[in-house]
Amino acid sequence: MPSSAPLVYKQHLLLIRHGETPLNLARVLQPADTPLSPTGQAQAQAQALARRLARVGLVGILSSDLPRARQTAEHLSLATGLPVHTTELLHERNFGALRGLPYDSLASDPMAMVEAPPGGESQASFEDRVAQAFALALAWQNRLGGALAVVTHGLVVKAMLQRHATPLPGHTAPSRISNASVSVVHSAPPHTAELMDCTAHLAGDLGEAAGSLSGG
Repeated sequence: MPSSAPLVYKQHLLLIRHGETPLNLARVLQPADTPLSPTGQAQAQAQALARRLARVGLVGILSSDLPRARQTAEHLSLATGLPVHTTELLHERNFGALRGLPYDSLASDPMAMVEAPPGGESQASFEDRVAQAFALALAWQNRLGGALAVVTHGLVVKAMLQRHATPLPGHTAPSRISNASVSVVHSAPPHTAELMDCTAHLAGDLGEAAGSLSGG
């Protein structure tokens, strides 16, 4: 979607996928403690994502507490002076025993699994949690009265855009979400998605690597 949205948002959620990780590049389903890669750190820092969002009138930052999301949110905090608040509701889908395995080695696509993998989360449980996370973000935005950054994971952003937001006419929700991308959703029903999966702030070698895994 074009990146010509206004720089100042008022009644919006800014849905942000964390920056790149080493396991995104390696196409591996990520354990919970996976950190950002050096490129992911650079994507989140002041010259990229944080610089862009420091100019849009943020009033709050709500983040997954998993390291890759929390590290991304901390760069936003440094740029804006806002504290980072975390919630487990914004975690990526838990793939249980599949975490740490190469995605391309699996016999079937775990992202499309309806049932829960061993020790993991079913699609229905994940979608219920995302619905709770979206409702929590809306409540925070309403209480703060301005733009709220929601820093989370690829499958979470994808589910929010597909199930809880309404794309502008002529657009559809993306099938994958890029590292350090921004999607902008109005807080009032029908929660119009005014921008989806935008990476205009990632110039040159900060762009997402071809083949990088989105989700997991």
